Amino acid sequence: MAHWHIECIMIEFILNNTLIRTDNPQGMSLLDFIRVEMGLTGTKIGCREGDCGACTVMLGELVDGSIKYKSIVSCLTPLGSVHGKHVVSVEGLQGETLSPVQQAIVNHSGTQCGFCTPGFVMSLFSHSLSEDVADFKKTLASIDGNICRCTGYKSIEKAAKEIWELNQTRKNEDAVKWMVDNEYLPVYFSTIVDRLGVIYASNKSIHEERIIIGGGTDLMVQKADALAEANLHLPSLKRVANRIQIKNGICVISAQATANDILQSDELKHYFPKIQTHLKLVSSTPIRNMGTLGGNIINASPIGDLIVYFLALDAKLLISSIDREQRELALKDFYLGYKLLDFQETDYLEEVSFRLPEQSDHFNFEKVSKREHLDIASVNTAVLINIENSLINNIRLSAGGIAPIPMYLKNTCEYLHGKKPEMEILIQANKILQKEISPISDIRGSEEYKRLLMRQLFFAHFIELFPEEFSYEKY
Repeated sequence: MAHWHIECIMIEFILNNTLIRTDNPQGMSLLDFIRVEMGLTGTKIGCREGDCGACTVMLGELVDGSIKYKSIVSCLTPLGSVHGKHVVSVEGLQGETLSPVQQAIVNHSGTQCGFCTPGFVMSLFSHSLSEDVADFKKTLASIDGNICRCTGYKSIEKAAKEIWELNQTRKNEDAVKWMVDNEYLPVYFSTIVDRLGVIYASNKSIHEERIIIGGGTDLMVQKADALAEANLHLPSLKRVANRIQIKNGICVISAQATANDILQSDELKHYFPKIQTHLKLVSSTPIRNMGTLGGNIINASPIGDLIVYFLALDAKLLISSIDREQRELALKDFYLGYKLLDFQETDYLEEVSFRLPEQSDHFNFEKVSKREHLDIASVNTAVLINIENSLINNIRLSAGGIAPIPMYLKNTCEYLHGKKPEMEILIQANKILQKEISPISDIRGSEEYKRLLMRQLFFAHFIELFPEEFSYEKY
């Protein structure tokens, strides 16, 4: 992470229309602060794992003089990470009448028991404040992290369509101003930019004993109680003007960039036309709004989606340290064993870099999980292939869920190098691949199932990238 640290004697932020100054622990969950300390019980306690969306709130952050809102799950958000920001719970939307999102849900009977309703409201409202409201499919996708056990969703989808239709009348106007002017939002929203501007986050040096948390989407599930009283370092407090930079064919991504920062990057869409399709397979909208690239890499899950994605791009890590020189390390050399890294306690990840694909390069990402979306992978895999004179000039193949670590499949790549991509060659390559992997049976599938998945996904790369030479019918 970047070479800085935040140490606040008091955590200061705006909750709805109230300036909060608190000395509660930085590792306390935002959910507990909202409900227990502030008594705002509209934000519900559900799974405490980021899966159900009942605790969804909006988080607003100053970016280039304006405020950008996104949906987050408060159960996985350390309280300290909202310092200097605007947190909106469902109570904060209330004016003299219901907000249009709330009214749309009423109009279409989109609530029964009501437990999930505030989360749906916050997700739809957050999306309505974004610049991405033209596509109805994206409006529906904004509630992909919210679960309802009563309605069957159709009534909520109808409410979402009403909101989408309303948003089309906004055109290119500033979303917050437009909603305040039309009394869709309370007037206080127009004061937030100036009020946040006076909250100052002091920068101090990193201390060795601090626990660094990227997005918290995994650690806050695994070690919530331990982190509640821990001395934390929260990189999310540092404002980074441009988390993704491209220069001379090299892309550099800040370790604190979120999955949605990457998914929504216009520059990366140019080089990876299917990046939105690929990364929509990574969790839900609120989790992608929180989970960071650095956190995914350091967490070292054998099925980490972003790890597998960037392994195939031959990514490099820039690692800084409190007590030794900065160094660069290939991502494929970073994992030494299960949860064992070439990484010291005093190290922190600054950024990830990789050479962008050229016109003759072909990239693909595949993932299989029990559910197509919003689930942990059984097996995931990515590939970058360069074809020259009908031969494989270069190939980088990665996979997760098939070994104790996310793997770069070196032996398989070496076999395929210089060969023509044809079925007989791929069949032989799969035999080498099967010797190279070592999946185990667990809750996400048996060893045999994972081997079959890896075989199928290996062939799927070529079917997807070279449909004229390969097809499901031929296969």
